[in-house]
Amino acid sequence: MQRSMASKTLVPSTKINRPVMTRFLPQNPKPPHDVFINHRGVDTKRTIAGLLYQYLSSLGYNPFLDNKSMKPGDKLYEKIDPAIKGCRVGVAVFSPNYCDSYFCLHELALMMESKKKVIPIFCDVKPSELQVKDNGCWSPKDVQKFSRAIEEAKDIVGLTFDTLNGDWAEFLTSATNSVLQSLHETEEEEKYLTKKITKYYDENFS
Repeated sequence: MQRSMASKTLVPSTKINRPVMTRFLPQNPKPPHDVFINHRGVDTKRTIAGLLYQYLSSLGYNPFLDNKSMKPGDKLYEKIDPAIKGCRVGVAVFSPNYCDSYFCLHELALMMESKKKVIPIFCDVKPSELQVKDNGCWSPKDVQKFSRAIEEAKDIVGLTFDTLNGDWAEFLTSATNSVLQSLHETEEEEKYLTKKITKYYDENFS
């Protein structure tokens, strides 16, 4: 099944307007991070993950990338888990060593459990090659949870990229375009929900 999506048209480099929040919703119009970049550092921190972070930042967005968004002394779960739960869109950069990392799988599982919109990027790896192996160090519950998250990700249309033979400029454009489109769709959903809640309160409590 073809899972890659090609796009040569970059969404205009303007910020997506934040949704208008009403008194009936939490007064937190700006999430801590727009995008959470889930990746295996040894494979992609200096390539796809790092470049995507820099490009989104240059467009005025606030992506989360561990080595850019955390400082010495920060506790991993106290920073990462809220960033995932608070973001609008998740990007999962799958790579050959991805499934060997407990932290990568934990982040992916949390994104899926939080019902985030996730964009998979299959970097030098096929979806069918992604499998969680029971290495004896993880609990059966974690192995099951991680395997379920991987299977969910395989069912999402994403992008594929070959770091040796691929066109980096075209790929970065496609990846950024996909993220911005997802952010726009998420914003529209938030606006729709805000209108429904406002209408409900106006009709029942005004």
